[in-house]
Amino acid sequence: MITVERYHDICAGHRVYGHESKCAHLHGHNYRIHFKIAGDLDGIGRVIDFSIIKSKLCMWLEDNWDHKFLIYDQDPMGKVLKELDPDGVIIVPYNPTAENIGKWLLEIVGPKQLLGTGCELIEVKIEETTKCSATCKKDIITNK
Repeated sequence: MITVERYHDICAGHRVYGHESKCAHLHGHNYRIHFKIAGDLDGIGRVIDFSIIKSKLCMWLEDNWDHKFLIYDQDPMGKVLKELDPDGVIIVPYNPTAENIGKWLLEIVGPKQLLGTGCELIEVKIEETTKCSATCKKDIITNK
């Protein structure tokens, strides 16, 4: 299997509903999000051109999450925050931990954005800080 990887940086806020410490408060991160993609080599010798990863996945982040605030649809603060900033608050169907953000990108966003490319998003790494990250990987069974 041959893979390629590209990362993208965004700034976004969140709150981890039910967290027992600091992350229960409204706060934000300078996220670095790594996308790992697998596929067969094309006639030029590429899995996918890096500019396609940028246009399909990195720009999705820019358009949907950069400088936005992610909040869980079960969080009682969500409705109030959305009313205060309808365009800046994004209600999500999961508690926005790094793990859940990565899982959402891997399972929901990636397949839609890469549809028709012949490639598959197999791993997403979310860095909340340079010290803290979460990685979500697809289970791939191969005979190769």
